[in-house]
Amino acid sequence: MASIIKRKSKYSVIYSYDDENGEKRQKWETWGTLAEAKKRKAEIEYKQSTHTFVRPSIKTISDLMYDFVELYGVTKWALSTFDAKKGLIDNYINPYIGNIKISALTPRMVDEYYQKLLKVKCVSRNSGKETDECVSPRNVKEIHKILNCAYNQAVRWECADHNPIAKATLPKVEATTREIWTADDLFHALDVCEDERLSLAINLAFSCSLRLGELMALTWDCVVIDEKSIEQNDASIYVNKELQRVSKNSLQKLNDKDVIKVFPAVLTSNNTALVLKKPKTRTSIRKIWLPTTVARMLVEWKAQQEERKEFLGEEYTDYDLVLSLPNGRPLEGQVISRAFKDLIRKNDLPDVVFHSLRHTSTTYKLKLNGGDMKAVQGDTGHAQLKMVSDVYSHILDEDRRLNADKFEKVFYQHQKPVEKETVQPEIVQPAAATNDVAKVLELLNKSPELTSQLLQLLGGMGTQGTVCAASAN
Repeated sequence: MASIIKRKSKYSVIYSYDDENGEKRQKWETWGTLAEAKKRKAEIEYKQSTHTFVRPSIKTISDLMYDFVELYGVTKWALSTFDAKKGLIDNYINPYIGNIKISALTPRMVDEYYQKLLKVKCVSRNSGKETDECVSPRNVKEIHKILNCAYNQAVRWECADHNPIAKATLPKVEATTREIWTADDLFHALDVCEDERLSLAINLAFSCSLRLGELMALTWDCVVIDEKSIEQNDASIYVNKELQRVSKNSLQKLNDKDVIKVFPAVLTSNNTALVLKKPKTRTSIRKIWLPTTVARMLVEWKAQQEERKEFLGEEYTDYDLVLSLPNGRPLEGQVISRAFKDLIRKNDLPDVVFHSLRHTSTTYKLKLNGGDMKAVQGDTGHAQLKMVSDVYSHILDEDRRLNADKFEKVFYQHQKPVEKETVQPEIVQPAAATNDVAKVLELLNKSPELTSQLLQLLGGMGTQGTVCAASAN
């Protein structure tokens, strides 16, 4: 017998069967509608009753990846993660090793597959077309993670005896350091920036350590900039969502998981949707205090936005977004990124990406608070403290020059040879003549032995005559 269980908007048909060894196994099949699930349930029960049922099996890697996405990915992955991993599976796993039987894959075959991938042209996530760049070692590492996790699941599902991916050799991933702006670069950029919206975005990203998606999702109901709060240095923002463009297929598969709002599509043929969604991690939900100057910027920006609303009237779509298009519709991060790149190109600024402002922010906050990583982690929303310490590897050149200058002054300019300390002999000043001399002479006259010993001690060196003369007197 089979049964049907509803899982959000999907319906799962669950049934048991005997495997090749005669042991009982359970199978879940997911269907989009109740009618489809009922049809499949009836089919399974009929075939089982007539002994024509063919037991399901995961034979190839493609079969494994399908079940892995449907049973594991739908449950575990967030929207953006689902899109990214599904893209890697469709573009780089199934086309190259999908037809291989899961029991036939060996670590050597995996090593050869990884080396082959490094010569494969990348597929653009936006257009689905090949680009001039080849698959990078970093992407191979991500593919390795997917395969490793899938094979671990296959072992748990008893579809595979072992995991050959765990023994594979990954190509070396070269560590790269993201370039950042110094404070001088930042404020020079703000001086020459004529786009008020971009200027505000730069200030918010720098002062609040925001990700671009968090910045684009910021709404006025999460901004505290009343006069009292500003005067008491208590102006703040609350980060609790992010703006992302995701595929409509992923939305359907995940049943709008973690989605707060889906914005109406401008183009009816578009396969993607713009959404407000919960952050990926719980630590990303956070309160961040604003510098007074940035708080005043927001007050002025809100006043200008209210004027635009009044001017456009019904043509303005109010989603309560801090940063939006002139008509109120959501502003995608790529618009800000392009404007940022134009600012760099026109003013010959150091070439960085917009996300680098978050790294600049983290670095300077650590510098100003003496390396208090926990305090900075509260602003950045990093799930792990190690992420903050990795960002702090952006040691600015000015600090390194300062360290060299300190070494020069402390250890080199003031270094002197250490001289041996010599002990000066104590000089005993002769005692002033007193009447005690007469007593000493009297003792010497009375004791010839004492006089003889004294003469021997002095060695006779001209002193003998002096003592004798004194004695005679």
